[in-house]
Amino acid sequence: MNSCVLPTPVPDDDGDKRWHSIHRRFISDCREKDPDVIFIGDCIFETLQDTETWNQYFAPLHCLNFSIRDDCTEHVLWRIENGALDNVNPKIVVLHVGTNNVNSSADEVAEGILANVAKIRQKLNGAYVILPSLLPRGQQPNKLRDKNAKINELVKEMTKGMDRVQTVAIDKGLVQGDGTISHHDMFDYKNLTNTGAKKILEPLYELLSQILNENELERDLTPSE
Repeated sequence: MNSCVLPTPVPDDDGDKRWHSIHRRFISDCREKDPDVIFIGDCIFETLQDTETWNQYFAPLHCLNFSIRDDCTEHVLWRIENGALDNVNPKIVVLHVGTNNVNSSADEVAEGILANVAKIRQKLNGAYVILPSLLPRGQQPNKLRDKNAKINELVKEMTKGMDRVQTVAIDKGLVQGDGTISHHDMFDYKNLTNTGAKKILEPLYELLSQILNENELERDLTPSE
């Protein structure tokens, strides 16, 4: 059985229950706030919270960030099944997960991402689901970088024709001509610096803005009761 599609909480190996505490805080945020956009996933967007790039691009769009650093596809799936998207009605959910599933094949990770899409669609039938591509990782070319590129291809193909599900490429411009990634763009060769984020996240921002503006226009054109 593919572990990437089996909803699983993160084991409390440290003994402080931090992961479950964060999950409960996100559930509370859903009850108390009214976001237009929810980011849910792993380290890539978690590390951007409250950065200059986040505040410039995404905070003005009324976003909540439900990303947790080490989450894999099965962990996000468990969170969604256990209240992470309840009591809330965003126009868009941005899902970024899969780069931490290092021991699974590209096909298994892609299936895990699609399982999350299906669960989001079940919970929030009217929301758009946006899937930013997984980023290259590692200073030098390596098998995980190749696998992430393969996952991106699979997910793009598997989501073709899906209503209100769209992939967006954010993986360009990080790998230099010699095949290396600079620490100026990815401080640990996996997560983005502010410089790296500014370099690649504009296409995502533009897509979110376009969808939100279209929704606003539709609402304005709907005859009042």
